[in-house]
Amino acid sequence: MNFAILNAREKAVRLTGTGLKSIDLLGCWHLQTIWSKADPKANPFSSWMLRSLNARLEIKAGLGINCKDLRLTNAINLGPVELKFQGPGWLKGKRPLLMFHFDSLTLRIGGLVLLKKALPAPDQKRTPFFALIERNPDGWMAARGRGGGLALWILKD
Repeated sequence: MNFAILNAREKAVRLTGTGLKSIDLLGCWHLQTIWSKADPKANPFSSWMLRSLNARLEIKAGLGINCKDLRLTNAINLGPVELKFQGPGWLKGKRPLLMFHFDSLTLRIGGLVLLKKALPAPDQKRTPFFALIERNPDGWMAARGRGGGLALWILKD
């Protein structure tokens, strides 16, 4: 997948939306490629580094009554060391935006938890999000983050 195709798709989605539902996003998404804000060239070093660290976004159904509730985990590994952020997520708007915030941070080595810390909720005007572009049936998903970067993930079983 290249930037030009994703950029064209993003422009169309801004007008029509994606039609994505929470259930479409469930799974473990491994980061494949990232583009910096307004740069049509993928950042090869950052993309390689994040793939090497097994950067992933896990999206699960939440525990709440509302079927739109999601639980997100953003994690990386360096050998047996894992850094994991977790928190609630939800879809908002026509596009939609995947809104989220992380309420906990965990650092572990193997099965040993070294640090587990509660994180404060961000100001509502600064809530992180991914502006969803596409969740393709071939097993990839693209979105633009709050900071303007573009990410492409591959679904892993």
